[in-house]
Amino acid sequence: MCSYCGCESITVIGRFMAEHEAVIDACGDLRRACSGGPLDVTTAARRLTALLRPHTAAEEAGLFALLGEDPEFRDHIATLCDEHQALEDALAAVAAGDVARMPAFELALRRHIDREENGLFPAAAVRFAGPEWDQVVLLTPAAGPPA
Repeated sequence: MCSYCGCESITVIGRFMAEHEAVIDACGDLRRACSGGPLDVTTAARRLTALLRPHTAAEEAGLFALLGEDPEFRDHIATLCDEHQALEDALAAVAAGDVARMPAFELALRRHIDREENGLFPAAAVRFAGPEWDQVVLLTPAAGPPA
């Protein structure tokens, strides 16, 4: 998790970063399940999906939608949205029993989170002032209960 610029003090960014931590923790559970750990793969994948799907939907509905209106960020936002779909597809494959895809999925997930936390979030913190953050908050669906 990034902590160098202070963007986590922006409520919605802090929420997304906390959700990233929960997603990474659940990903570890899935990795261990794929290696014969205490959880079965289906249960671990279901838990991760329950965290990841609402998280990516919230990012896309609020922060990504507003930041994507800026031509400077449009292509980057499109790439991140494509990565969300690719991550969901890869997770579904692992959940369906293709555990050989787990290492590539985990690497892609960690790289994606790194691009958000060390690129997009600090850029948004610099780019947006108060009114834009108010709009992001209005557009972002509320966080669900912890899984």
